[in-house]
Amino acid sequence: MPFAFSAVRACDGTSCETVGLSALSFSAWSRGELTEALRLADTACQAESECAGDCAGPATVWHAALLVRVRELVSAARTLGRMEELTVGAVDADGLVAASLMCAGDLALAQGDVGAAVDAVARGVHKAQRAGLHCLLPDAHTVMALGALRQGNTSVSLEFVDQLRDHALLGRTTDRPGQHAWAAAQLLEVQGGAKSAAHFIVGIVTDDQLLSELLSSQPAAAAWLVRATRELGDASLARRVASEASGLAARNPGLRSIEAAATHAGGLLDGHPDRLMAAGEAHLDPWAGASAHEDAGKLLSALSQERDRAVEILERAVDGYTNAGAPRDARRVVSKLRSLGVRRGRYPRYAGQGGANPGSLTETEAAVAELVSHGFTNSQVGGHLFISGHTVAFHLKKIFRKLNVTSRVELTRAWSRMAEEAAGPTSAV
Repeated sequence: MPFAFSAVRACDGTSCETVGLSALSFSAWSRGELTEALRLADTACQAESECAGDCAGPATVWHAALLVRVRELVSAARTLGRMEELTVGAVDADGLVAASLMCAGDLALAQGDVGAAVDAVARGVHKAQRAGLHCLLPDAHTVMALGALRQGNTSVSLEFVDQLRDHALLGRTTDRPGQHAWAAAQLLEVQGGAKSAAHFIVGIVTDDQLLSELLSSQPAAAAWLVRATRELGDASLARRVASEASGLAARNPGLRSIEAAATHAGGLLDGHPDRLMAAGEAHLDPWAGASAHEDAGKLLSALSQERDRAVEILERAVDGYTNAGAPRDARRVVSKLRSLGVRRGRYPRYAGQGGANPGSLTETEAAVAELVSHGFTNSQVGGHLFISGHTVAFHLKKIFRKLNVTSRVELTRAWSRMAEEAAGPTSAV
C-alpha cells in the first residue's frame, strides 16, 4: 500500500474502490509503469467512497506524491490543496496531516524553496511523533538533509548522515529506501568524495528495486549516479544507470521529467554537450536543470574554441542553482567560471554558518570557522567552499584575530559555544 495509508485507518482493498485503486497504483509504480500509476492514483481520488474510513485523504496524498516525483508541481500543489477539507473530522487527523506535510516538504524542495520545505516537514514531524508514526521520519530527515546540503549548511547536513545511513541499512522505511540511501550517499560524497560513499553508490546501482525506485522519483539521480560511478572508476555501473534510465523513459513516453533524466544521464556518459543542454532545457526540476547545464558547461570549457559558449552555459547553471535554493552548488560553478577568467558581480549567498555567526565575521569567514570546528583541514575546507587552501589560511588568521583565539582547538570550543547560544532551547527531531 502507498505510504500515506499507514497514517489512517483505511478499509481493505476488497471493500473500498479508493483503497483498491490506490493499491493498484502503488503496484504499477513499483513495476516502473509510472503513467499507469498516475492514472490509477487520479482515478482513486475521484472514486465515490462509501466506506466508513478516511480513505480519500491518503489516496489524495499518494496522488500528490506521484505528481511531485514526476515534477508536475502545479498539479501536485492543486491536489494537496484539497487536504484541508479532507482532514476535517478525520479519525486519524494527526497522521493524515503529517503525511500531507511530508509531501508538501517534498514539493517545496522540488520548487527550490528550501525554507518552506524544512518548515513543512518539521511540522510534519511534530504531528507524526504525536500519532506514533515514526515510519514517516525518514522522509523528513531526507528533506532536511538535502535542504541543508544544497544551502551549504554543513553542521546540519552532517547531523543527518548517520540517521539516513541507519534508515537505509536497517530497513526503517518501506516506501523510499533508495532515495534515503541516495541522500546519505550525497552527504558522504560531499564529506570525502565518491569513495567515502562507495558502499551506498554500488548498493543502489546493483539493486534492481532500489535503482528503479530512485530513478522513478528523483530526476537528478541518474546523472549523479553516472558521475559518481565514473569517479569510482567503474564504467560498467555508469552504463547500467544510463541504460536503466533510458529503459524507464521508453516505458513511459510523454513523462517529461523521466525523459529529461535519461537524456541527461546518456549525454553525460557519452560526453555529449548538446544532449546535456537539451536535458537542461527539458528538466522540470530546477536543480536538475542547473546540474545538466553545469555538466554541459564543463565539457565545453575543455575546448578552447568553445570558451564563450561554456561561460554562457555555466552562467545559466549559476542562476539555475540560485533559483533552486542551492547556493553551495552555485558557488561551485562560480569557482569554475573564475578559472575561466570570469568574475561575477553577484555571488551566491552561502548558508553554512548555521546561525552561529558573530557580526564581526564575514559569511565566508563564518563558513570557514564552522568547517574547521568540525575538524576539516584547510585543504578540505577549500574543497567545500571552492577556494584554495591558501585562501582558507588567510581567512583563518582573520578569524583567530576577530574571535580572540590562538588555535583550532580554541576556535572549535568558541564556535560550539556560539552555536549553542544562537540555537537556544530546541526539541529533538
